[in-house]
This record gives sequence, structure tokens and C-alpha cells, in this order.
Amino acid sequence: MEALRSETIDRYLETIYYIDHEGEQVRPGRLAEWLSVSAPTVTTTIRRMSRDGWVRVGSDRSVLLTDAGRRVAAEIVRRHRIVERYLTDVLGLDWATADAEAAGLAHGVSDIVLDRLDAQLGHPSTCPHGNVIPGRTPPKGKRLVRLSEITSGARVRVARISEVAEHEAPHLLSRLGNAGMVPGGEFRVLENASATVSVDAGGNDPESHQLSSEVARAVWVETVD
Repeated sequence: MEALRSETIDRYLETIYYIDHEGEQVRPGRLAEWLSVSAPTVTTTIRRMSRDGWVRVGSDRSVLLTDAGRRVAAEIVRRHRIVERYLTDVLGLDWATADAEAAGLAHGVSDIVLDRLDAQLGHPSTCPHGNVIPGRTPPKGKRLVRLSEITSGARVRVARISEVAEHEAPHLLSRLGNAGMVPGGEFRVLENASATVSVDAGGNDPESHQLSSEVARAVWVETVD
């Protein structure tokens, strides 16, 4: 029988899912930073989640989702991304506002309403920032690379924005949106220096944009031939 979950447990499951899907190792300190709670609080919660079968703790203190934990986390993320998609595509909210609103709304949306929203949207495969909705087939394309790793002169197409970066730098979504760096947008990398990456949209947009290397790491792109 599956253990009962609180909203706190759901927040931990969602956070672990996001960090893990960015290729990072999930550790208690990282969770404390993300969730803005103390280290002892994380330790107590993770111990309870381990007891209830949601996570496993490795010998190096890394936190891993169990099969049950991964299944539930994926459903939580699915709800968030569908609601977020509705807020942007139907209600016209900007990226940053939709992301913040979805965090509060998703938990209260019933399954029947969620399914109706999903159907009205045409069962999208990604959230507004290009991250795949769990259970959906990822868009076809080339291997994705962080913008910070692209050499000067290359032309790229934005595929997705890191969910981890969205959380840690709320201004990031607004900055990228204002620069036109949204999924599907194409840019040429003018210069990739040690601390900044300069890009140019070309066409009717004569303005170049400078991104810090940290922000550029949050943008996943594919090269354009």
C-alpha cells in the first residue's frame, strides 16, 4: 500500500526530479538551498521519505528516487507543466508569472480538470520552456548542448531552458524572453568568452545580447546547419 503524501513530500519529490533530470547529483545541502529550509529539516524529511519508500540514500549521501518515488514525481511535474502551458498559451501570462502561478495552482487542480486542460491544449509535448512533459515523446532533433559549450560563429536553435535555472534565477525567464531566446528561436554565437556568451538573432533584430556563462549554461540548444 502506497504511503500517504503531504504537500511537503510532493515538493521534495518534484525538486529531486528536477535536479536529477539536469544531470546533477541530489544531495541534502542542494535540497536545503532549493527549498529554503535548514539542513536538519531536510535530513528529517529525507529520513521519513526513505522509510516510506519514496527515496534511497546512497553511501555518499546522494538522494535517489525509488521506482514509486519517480512515478509520483513524474505525475507532479506533469501537472505543473500542463497548468503552466495553459497559463501561457490560453491566458497569455508571461513565462515567469506562469511558472510561479503554476507552482501554487497545480496541486489543487483535480484530475478531470487537468485532463480537460490537456485536451484543450492538444496534448502538448513540452512546457513553455521546452522541458518535456513526463509521459510524452520528446521533440525530434539533434543532440542538445548547453549554450555555454557552443563555439563562436555557430548558429543554434533554442530547445529548452533548464528547470533548475528557472528556480534559482527567477529573473532568468524574463531576461531570456525579452531577448527572444525561447524554444525554436535561432541565434548566432558571436563570441564565447570565459565569462560571457554574446549572441545575435540576426534578421530584423540588430541587437546583440550578452549572457553570463552561468545563464548560458541554463540554455540547451541544437546546432543549425
